[in-house]
Amino acid sequence: MAKKWFCFVICSVLVLFCTSCTTPGETPDQPVVVTIWHVYGAQTDSPLNDMISTFNQTVGKEQGIQVEVTLVSNNKNIHEAILSSAYGDPGASVLPDMFVAYPKTVLAMPDDSILLNYRDYFSEAECAAFVPAFIEEGMINGRLAVLPVAKSTEIMYINKTLFDRFASDTGTTVESLSTWEGLFEAAEKYAAWTDGQTPETAGDAKALLVHDFHFNYFQVGVKSLGESFFDDAGIAFGEKFSTVWEPYARAALSGGLWLKGGYATEPLRTADSIVSIASSASVLYFSDIVTYPNNTSEEVEWIIRPCPVFKNGSKLVMQRGAGICTVKSTPEREEACITFLKWLTDAQRNVEFVTQAGYMPVKQESFDAYLPSAIQSLTDEKYIQLYDAFLETQAQYTFYTAPQTEWYLDLETKFENNIRLHLGISRNACLAAGDTAQETLLTQLVWDCYDDFRSTFN
Repeated sequence: MAKKWFCFVICSVLVLFCTSCTTPGETPDQPVVVTIWHVYGAQTDSPLNDMISTFNQTVGKEQGIQVEVTLVSNNKNIHEAILSSAYGDPGASVLPDMFVAYPKTVLAMPDDSILLNYRDYFSEAECAAFVPAFIEEGMINGRLAVLPVAKSTEIMYINKTLFDRFASDTGTTVESLSTWEGLFEAAEKYAAWTDGQTPETAGDAKALLVHDFHFNYFQVGVKSLGESFFDDAGIAFGEKFSTVWEPYARAALSGGLWLKGGYATEPLRTADSIVSIASSASVLYFSDIVTYPNNTSEEVEWIIRPCPVFKNGSKLVMQRGAGICTVKSTPEREEACITFLKWLTDAQRNVEFVTQAGYMPVKQESFDAYLPSAIQSLTDEKYIQLYDAFLETQAQYTFYTAPQTEWYLDLETKFENNIRLHLGISRNACLAAGDTAQETLLTQLVWDCYDDFRSTFN
């Protein structure tokens, strides 16, 4: 009996010892649970949620990892939630293990060292598999803090149905919109054409173009013409800035450029504009139905093309789309996050994800080997055109990376608010003048507005 009791005690101690040494995740009954905040769709209809579900049921189940989505929202809300958490604001949620963010969000955090440096977890060969510009954008203070998982860029969307009516009367072609010069010239024509449709009502021109981010148009445009947009004081306002300014301001003061706030998809839904330059991810929110102010509706077709460029400029385009940051925690949770992220960015699987969400894949192999065949399986004409435009953009354009500085976000906000304000004031001055010396007045106001706008940054 003594021997049996001794053996029982030893066995019990061993069981307790082994149990206490078991690391969460070593068994399916005790998985490592990691959380994520993201922006890809709605809580109940999200392509990333679907991918996470697949991961949890396969690799996650095998390796004892469970990824839980604790917030799905838009970029603005998640940006604010991240900063609120990072600054420890009263009532703020604790940061999740992973969150989707732009570099500007990370730069606004009080301490970005709380985030993993992905270069500690991805080998040189693994990093080299990504599109280089996408990796470059995620570098913050010498560390790869934002991992690209789905990227977007700026794309031109054209309401073909309404544009064709304008083109039939004016001879304007879709091809002419491939340059900024041609696009803004068309915007001036469209303003005059729509104003002429209702001669009994003066000054009711409609905008051809709505641009989601005027700041992007200027910094990419100036850079594409071989000049720096930024200087030590903020904005350089060099010779090429004036080149980029003139056609843009003429279109705005003529009424051909949408100057109100909000997303580009809104004026397109009501035909207050028929062309937009917006994030490629906007395709998720495009409607095939236009609803007019009198509550009548019309079904329309879309044309989707790469972003315009200047005639004498290089083919440069803004890269957009946030990445995923991982918060430092325990070795087990960090490894769980990395396992999931490597799974999600696998060249073939990443194409499966992004084609559901309207984004670009992040690896060169994805573009070369998997995206062309994936396009053939798409059934929505908008998505087919979008991914054809992606392939053309990736092959012919260079992706522009915005400066990774603490002042970038404030400068962007100031620029966007002030440029719409000043152009709006000058547009009202044009309307007040009527047809009197319109061309002379327009030219004068273009440069008066430039001087007023520039003074806000001095």
